[in-house]
Amino acid sequence: MNTTVAAMGCVLLSVMAQFLIKAGMSSVAVKAALAQPAGLQLAGAVILSPQIVAGFLLYTLGAVAWLGVLARWDVSKAYPLEGLGFALAIIVGFLIGEEVTMVRTLGVLLICAGVFVVSAS
Repeated sequence: MNTTVAAMGCVLLSVMAQFLIKAGMSSVAVKAALAQPAGLQLAGAVILSPQIVAGFLLYTLGAVAWLGVLARWDVSKAYPLEGLGFALAIIVGFLIGEEVTMVRTLGVLLICAGVFVVSAS
């Protein structure tokens, strides 16, 4: 498999994991558990949340795939590609109704410019 495709797949898995975990942490069951003193109820609500479990599974899958990327590329080349996750996250966030300000968008564009410079080296 092409290393660039694998690296981008890892970024995609990471972003998907973030949104799944966010959905799980925003669920009624977890919010109710968060309103109580920290304890087993909170741990149980988090552990039993399908979205949170799915998010951690995607993180695990991405980490395993990332091992293949690191076997082929220097970390100094591979890791900046993780910055593209910011761009994907802001796009998905916008599509699901999160507030995406102009300043946040400008920051992400600067990150993407940096990724481009690193990838061209």
